[in-house]
Amino acid sequence: MIVKTLLAAVVAGLIAGVFMTAAQQARIVPLILHAEQYEGKEPASVIPGTDTPAAVQSENHEHSSLAPPSFPTDILDALSPVTPAHAHEGEHDDGGIMFGMSRFSGTLIANLVAGAGFGLLLAGVSMLIARPVTLSNGALWGAFGWLAIHLLPAIGLPPELPGFPAADLGDRQAWWMATIALSSVGLYLLALRPEIAAKIIGLLLIAAPHVYGAPQPADLSSAVPAVLGAEFAVAALATALAFWIVLGIVSGILNDRLARMA
Repeated sequence: MIVKTLLAAVVAGLIAGVFMTAAQQARIVPLILHAEQYEGKEPASVIPGTDTPAAVQSENHEHSSLAPPSFPTDILDALSPVTPAHAHEGEHDDGGIMFGMSRFSGTLIANLVAGAGFGLLLAGVSMLIARPVTLSNGALWGAFGWLAIHLLPAIGLPPELPGFPAADLGDRQAWWMATIALSSVGLYLLALRPEIAAKIIGLLLIAAPHVYGAPQPADLSSAVPAVLGAEFAVAALATALAFWIVLGIVSGILNDRLARMA
């Protein structure tokens, strides 16, 4: 039964990974491609009396990061296995993004691997605490996964576009992993333990990494428009939430079927 449960978790993760790839192509990739246009540029001068860089203000009137594709060129580019961005990168690196694959192919494989991993993680935690993932609670399981791994860490380290300043990678990874661990235990104590003391400890654990503070870069200036970064952070968190909800629901459906077959 354990093997079947883990296999169902992998299948649910693969389905959620395909869904995540489609959502990223619709919402995330256009923002990344837009932000890459600013990489290597100096921060624009600020218009007097405003907080908006002059170059950014003029460009924002001409371009929308999520504007509908112009037919037929952009649509054909979107369907092509080699994206325009990958073709540009190929000028500097003949190896491509991943063994010569296009950006879309690399993203799909990464999402499939991540989906399978998160599916196994969800199944492992559910077996550890003896609370199986079912159709009735699958969305709730997904929401808690999103909270622990995405939303709570994003309070200190929101999703960042290429070209945005960032602190040392090792420091950010250490803070991010510690935040996920503390948030997971804190959510468990808040949601599943009836004792008042446990709930208080859960709140303290969730708040601890944010009280300590996430590592931040010394210089926050960037050529990428701040509105584009905010749009990306919202889109990234929204697509991650959709991924986790799909993962939880599909895991619940498969587990219910396994239970009926047993």
